Amino acid sequence: MPFIIPANTLATGGYDVDNSLRFNDGSSDNLSREPSSSSAAGRRKFTISAWVKRGNLTAEMGIFSGGADSNASGFYTLMFDDADKLRVQYFEDAFYNIMPNMLFRDTSAWYHIVVSNDTTNSTSANRTKIYVNGVQRAVVSASGGTAEQPNSNFDYNVNDDSLQQVGARRNSGGSPAGYFDGYIAEFCMIDNQVLAADSFGEFDDSGIWKPIKVSGLTFGTNGFYLEFKGAGTSANASGMGADTSGNTHHFTVGNLTAVDQSTDTCTNNFATMNPLDNFYAGGTFAEGNLQVTTRNTGYSYNTSTFGLATGKWYWEVKWSAQNTGSTNQVQIGIAKRVSASSTTWLGSVAYTYGYQGASGHVQNNDGNASGSVATTYSVGDIISVAMDLDNNKIHFAKNGTYTNSSNPATNSGGVTITAPDSTSEDSGFYFPAFGDGNNNLVETGQFNFGSPPYAISSGNQDADGFGNFEYAVPSGYFALNTKNLAEYG
Repeated sequence: MPFIIPANTLATGGYDVDNSLRFNDGSSDNLSREPSSSSAAGRRKFTISAWVKRGNLTAEMGIFSGGADSNASGFYTLMFDDADKLRVQYFEDAFYNIMPNMLFRDTSAWYHIVVSNDTTNSTSANRTKIYVNGVQRAVVSASGGTAEQPNSNFDYNVNDDSLQQVGARRNSGGSPAGYFDGYIAEFCMIDNQVLAADSFGEFDDSGIWKPIKVSGLTFGTNGFYLEFKGAGTSANASGMGADTSGNTHHFTVGNLTAVDQSTDTCTNNFATMNPLDNFYAGGTFAEGNLQVTTRNTGYSYNTSTFGLATGKWYWEVKWSAQNTGSTNQVQIGIAKRVSASSTTWLGSVAYTYGYQGASGHVQNNDGNASGSVATTYSVGDIISVAMDLDNNKIHFAKNGTYTNSSNPATNSGGVTITAPDSTSEDSGFYFPAFGDGNNNLVETGQFNFGSPPYAISSGNQDADGFGNFEYAVPSGYFALNTKNLAEYG
């Protein structure tokens, strides 16, 4: 079974969400729209529903905002703050905050967030309600005291004719700030209705919260529904910001490209690299945690969010850049855990296997692994990894050609790996990994677990129809997502 089963991602049957949108804060990705007219009722009463999977942590990130200037009366934002808490923040005569007293630090999981807003409610405590994964949460202020609910009949800059943004907010000078980093799916704005979480999701028989169809909802005058079905960059029905509510309130795309349309969703969660497993490695992460850049001091490697003990699994890694130095010491492979020392590199110790670009060998325990035959690779090459934990082998291919003429589909050739040991402190799981073998180099790798952060020229899927890979997936191997893990892991 997998090492990590992220929340809300193993529900089977029912409604499937096909797409999300991958936001990268480093490239200022966002969607924006200015309604042509204001909905007076919708400024006081509205519901927001969104599924989100976080990328970077400890940074302010806007999920949604209404208003072009955060110091303008009525400004509203739903955001994660730099303490990894969710907050509704608005400006009247000052900034006020309403937030559940919990942390959101799991970068492997999808969270469902619903915020119902009703300033017409005569009971102050009921004017803003926040639901997380189907459960209404008690709310507090930023200081931990009583939540700072709005005054009666307060008008937010939501559903009016001011700027509305998904994936960003505005600062006091009116400039974009706090860009979101991670994935957003199933974004709903319901104008002039106060709805609870059960309008958007339900618990299955195992107690997992999952989405339901929302096509039967009425979205109201300025409401919208973003399913991210389109890959275009125009504000129309084919664009990434297409509104499928029937209102045709399409959003303008800011800095997003076609590769940012993702199949990593709240009903089929894909592996990413893991920024929480990064204490000694010191890597930096981007593109929804599918891009890793190693540090320039000390050896390092980073691992993924999913660990595996059985089954046959396939992914691809593009060595996209060598940022410093000229010695080719990039390492692509697997590890049982992140190294407990800044002097350990991928392949230098037991239970780590690193395919090195310079030597072309797969290294393990500071030597060439059994079955390794040299095939060097360079910046720009795509390395296929086929890990067979039923036969304890790993196969590597350079740009579609397997090294040493191995054939993962027939268990021919390949590098022999030590079987996972469930009695060890590492719990018997292998993780996809990336690193460097030189303490003065900075390497960048981009991981494709089935929803790539770079353009694919061909397009290949596994036997169950999952993934978008550059090269053919070997027969019997599967993409790293929770639907496959539930069946084959």
